[in-house]
Amino acid sequence: MRRFRFAVVLFFVGGWLGAVSAAQAAGSAPIDNDFVQKQFGSTCSLIGMPPVAADLDNDGVEDVVIPARCTNPMMDQTEHSFAVVDPYYRYFGYGNPAVTTAFSTEVPERRGYVLLIIHGAGASAWRSATPKAKFVIVNLPFKDVSVKRLALHKRQVMGIYVDETGGDQEISVVFWDGKRYRYVPMGSSLE
Repeated sequence: MRRFRFAVVLFFVGGWLGAVSAAQAAGSAPIDNDFVQKQFGSTCSLIGMPPVAADLDNDGVEDVVIPARCTNPMMDQTEHSFAVVDPYYRYFGYGNPAVTTAFSTEVPERRGYVLLIIHGAGASAWRSATPKAKFVIVNLPFKDVSVKRLALHKRQVMGIYVDETGGDQEISVVFWDGKRYRYVPMGSSLE
């Protein structure tokens, strides 16, 4: 009888450890160019900055922000089910990405830099085969990306903080307001 109980315990512990290691393996799946191109199309590739994971839309499921380069994001948005958005130029008065994606940047090496965002769904979060939503944020002049809490009136949301390119060393934040991504300049750094 003891051997039977011991065998049953070993069976359940072994199954649990196998499930944990499988979940860890799925959770640690790397974000590489194959993943990016599967989710956003062949015109997108990584730029060498690390992705950042956080709950951006405040639904309790982890999302991810991936700094990348896309040569023509408008071309792939229907086929890969994502929305191209431009909160930067929307803040300054005109945010139609069909027009603003044609704007050129001051630094040619940074042409096509975008933030790829996947809102997660279910237990797999952003790794899900069918995520909740996907976005490509264009024209945001970033050189570094981080995710931190942002106080909005009487609530807190997760914001994507960016150190902007340019001589002013501006810091800005992009956040999900429940319907769309919004851009807010935070001022210059003290360096």
